[in-house]
Amino acid sequence: MINMRRMAKRSEPYVFGAIVLLCLLIQVQSKQFFTGNNLVDLARSMIVPALFSIGAMMVIVSGGIDVSFPAIASLAMYATDRILLNVNYSGNVMLAYAMAAGFGLAMGAVNALLIGVLRLPTLVVTLGTSSLFTGIMQGALAASESPVPPSILAHGKEKLFTATNTQLGLTSDMPSQILILLGALLLVFLLLRYTMLGRGIYAIGGDEAAARRAGFNVVGVKVFIYCFVGAMAGVTGMVRASMMMNAHPTNLLGMEMTVIAAVVLGGTRVTGGLGTLTGTMLGVALMIILSNSLILIGIPTYWTRVFTGAVIIIGTGVTAWQAGGSGRRLASSGTGL
Repeated sequence: MINMRRMAKRSEPYVFGAIVLLCLLIQVQSKQFFTGNNLVDLARSMIVPALFSIGAMMVIVSGGIDVSFPAIASLAMYATDRILLNVNYSGNVMLAYAMAAGFGLAMGAVNALLIGVLRLPTLVVTLGTSSLFTGIMQGALAASESPVPPSILAHGKEKLFTATNTQLGLTSDMPSQILILLGALLLVFLLLRYTMLGRGIYAIGGDEAAARRAGFNVVGVKVFIYCFVGAMAGVTGMVRASMMMNAHPTNLLGMEMTVIAAVVLGGTRVTGGLGTLTGTMLGVALMIILSNSLILIGIPTYWTRVFTGAVIIIGTGVTAWQAGGSGRRLASSGTGL
């Protein structure tokens, strides 16, 4: 009974239920949702926003809001691509990922310095650095769409399997990049679940002063978060370039609201201290299903933007209500009521 009550207070069951109902509705209307090629297309569409959402969840759990990760991903990817093209690189693709992660780490360190060390507001800092990194890319580098080196091109063509829709004669390839997503999920799950660093991330989001009194190195944890998120963004940018098989400097920009909405929808509390990877992935799945499948039931895709805005407002409202409820219960227990 206690477990049922706990589950009822979490967002994951409701998001999962919404996904099931939406999938059944689309299947009834289109008869195409559960075809192999459509499911592979949905999984393919999830890879980049899901990678972004892992980092975004860590930041929100720690009590911040980061909107700079698309700009970090774009600049890291484009700078890596330009350098490798200039030296006619044709070696292993892992160097491209390592370089992009390094560039992302460096840009994340800028956020870490301003937020963790100088204690400036996260949202204000990342708005500023997002504009800064975008300006460097479009101004100093004069970024424009460009090809990718042969190793990245070959990586983009790698596939795990091909799904076929025999009714429509369509095929879809499952990209190997989904293995990077699975690896990132496993890494962050172990970090958050089994390490003191992971506990520190949740503790800081719950109450930074209490976390400091409990012995957590608040500055160190924050520096790690933003450096890690920067490196993750760099990897994500390279994943996008390899999947598209070209380096487009701006097609990742503007994804921050969709990613943040997915994280909040999955139950991560915007005031920090609460959130799970399971809920985050469910939130991403629901957003992707809506954006990719609305056309199957005859609904214009621009309604996705309406849903994104509504999710942010509703998620923030629910979080405020939950926080208020916790405060009221604490006050009642303190007065003996």
